[in-house]
Amino acid sequence: MLAVREALDFLLAAARPVAEVETVATLEANGRVLAEDQVSPLDVPAADNTQMDGYAVRAADCAGGAARLHVAQRIPAGSVGQPLAAGTAARIFTGALIPQGADAVVMQEQCEVDGDHVIVKHTPAEGEWIRRAGEDVRSGAVILPAGTRLRGQELGLAASVGLATLPVRRRLRVAVFFTGDELAMPGEPLKPGAIYNSNRFTLRGLLENLGCAFTDYGIVPDSLQATRDTLREAARAHDLIITSGGVSVGEEDHIKPAVEAEGRLNMWQIAVKPGKPLAFGEVRRQGDTEGGAETDAAFFIGLPGNPVSSFITFLLFVRPFLLRLQGVTGAVEPRTIMMRADFDWPKPDRRNEFLRVRMNEGGGLDLFPNQGSGVLTSTVWADGLVDNPPGQAIAPGDVVRFIPLSALGY
Repeated sequence: MLAVREALDFLLAAARPVAEVETVATLEANGRVLAEDQVSPLDVPAADNTQMDGYAVRAADCAGGAARLHVAQRIPAGSVGQPLAAGTAARIFTGALIPQGADAVVMQEQCEVDGDHVIVKHTPAEGEWIRRAGEDVRSGAVILPAGTRLRGQELGLAASVGLATLPVRRRLRVAVFFTGDELAMPGEPLKPGAIYNSNRFTLRGLLENLGCAFTDYGIVPDSLQATRDTLREAARAHDLIITSGGVSVGEEDHIKPAVEAEGRLNMWQIAVKPGKPLAFGEVRRQGDTEGGAETDAAFFIGLPGNPVSSFITFLLFVRPFLLRLQGVTGAVEPRTIMMRADFDWPKPDRRNEFLRVRMNEGGGLDLFPNQGSGVLTSTVWADGLVDNPPGQAIAPGDVVRFIPLSALGY
């Protein structure tokens, strides 16, 4: 079995980012990945402006303290004032351009109005409360490098320099299906021995959050031929195939022989708990392909069938792999925070464990009492995972590696 670090390195090294690029409106680019560096065509701010509501003044006129200045003009945001004469002030509002001749802004809380005059009860320094032209962005600067996954803040930055459209890599096309004759869908009656297919809902939600275009082939019968047929069909028009269940070594586990018949397996079984039976490989494309497929094979990842195992292995391994396929060049691996354990874990496993925990009001971590791989309530209760090395016991007060779930779902 590969160690977690070895398995993740193997996956990321194999990832081939999609090459096709499309131009989309900046308003519609949330979650997409930039295909090219974005350069600002202008300075931001474009000109000196005020950070505060107050009065634009000449600092020299207020050097003596309690200066009484004639308010000669009013400058709201979006207006251009007249040059400021010595001995006068301009009433000015946040974002408005600094008039020629003014070199400071005094906020209104430090002033007293007296008819058409203002008494400045503060001695301002030159440049006080003034945003200088280009202090945020300089014209010609790269504001967003290629490989950036766009969030609200990146879209806002692009809009602030006037970029109405952005070049992004096309959406990743993912196929998913689920194996197991025991699976039923919510709304259907449960036969003896049957269970509802929770993994279908979990994986679809995670793929939607990651901006993938996906095809759901549903529940595939537990047979080698049905599994092969679905793999072959899915490979034609998708970059990645994800399955859940059937990756163990039982007589009804058909994923491994099916993938080996339709392609190849490059990795199988990881020293992780929960989630040991995780498979990675490729499925050959046969005949004509749809959607402009860029290679002769689709990637394949087979997740365990146990719901917690499927959830955690998706977050740890599939999510980083998907981000690389999408063209993300920055960090894609789960990031950890060192935190205090407020629980006891005296009998660690020989595998790398990922324990479901939740932050408490005292700044420590509490452990969900049942760490079984089928206990899906633990994934809802928890707000993170403890990345516990093989064989590492934990006692209250120990410092552990905490991975927030909030950083992994998108």
